[in-house]
Amino acid sequence: MDSLKQAVLAYTRRHANSRGMALTPVPGLRMMCLEAPSGDLHSVYKPLVCLVLQGAKRLNVGREERVFSTGQSVLVSADMPVVGRVVQASRSEPYLAIAVELELAILRELTAHLGSHRPPRPSEMLTLFAMDTEAALLDCASRLMLLLDRPEAAPLLSPGIMRELHYWLLSGPHGATLRTLADPDSHSGRLAAAIAILRAEYRSRVPVERLAAEAGMSLTSFHKHFKHMTSLTPGQYHKRLRLVEARRLMLDEGFSASNAAFEVGYESVSQFTRDYGRLFQMPPKRDALRARQQLSTSLKVVRFGGADL
Repeated sequence: MDSLKQAVLAYTRRHANSRGMALTPVPGLRMMCLEAPSGDLHSVYKPLVCLVLQGAKRLNVGREERVFSTGQSVLVSADMPVVGRVVQASRSEPYLAIAVELELAILRELTAHLGSHRPPRPSEMLTLFAMDTEAALLDCASRLMLLLDRPEAAPLLSPGIMRELHYWLLSGPHGATLRTLADPDSHSGRLAAAIAILRAEYRSRVPVERLAAEAGMSLTSFHKHFKHMTSLTPGQYHKRLRLVEARRLMLDEGFSASNAAFEVGYESVSQFTRDYGRLFQMPPKRDALRARQQLSTSLKVVRFGGADL
């Protein structure tokens, strides 16, 4: 793990944003480095696995709250609104994490080869898991990191490494949940199709009837299962997507509050300000100013563009 930690440190020191996040040219691969405990970090995760290499972070996902620390992996099995807070980090031992977004196409292909399974009942479905990081996952992450120095090799080699990583996850203790996510006829799989529409068209008004039809559910059933999986109604989820992106635009791209509001689809700046204050506990202008002041006086951090690890 030491060599992987050094690789993450080296990369994040060259590629930074104000919240400790770093994107990479390898699709789905990103990382995080923070040298001090953070405030709340709001995101909307796609399904992913996150390897905590150093430090600790508390995550609130739906109705679940857990702290993940060095040597553990975090598995998020659905598109979820997340509030994270780094709780253990220092200049000498920063919080370090590397994450890989999961690909449904790979999960479905491998699930077909692995055979049938007993799907969890909807009432048993969880979305946030912790597990001890296995050597096979660290090896896959290390080989993906090596491709950052060989960009010409990434298109040829990363698909194979990604398939291997997905295989180890499907073979692991939470494989049954991932297989359910990969099943297009499961509640999770059908909801994933509706959530993909919300993610792609979050700037627009999306009728809930269209989402329910995409999921192949009645309106009543769709509302019930959507809230069970995400802890939010479809309307609340749609609003969360807009607000998280608006905050990113202000903090990372320098947008004004009004420009960010219009960019993410709000028609009223006053409504945007009210919604923003409810989620982030302060008005957007003051929140952006506070974040910039904290950056200028304290943390050395890195970037990945939109979601926290």
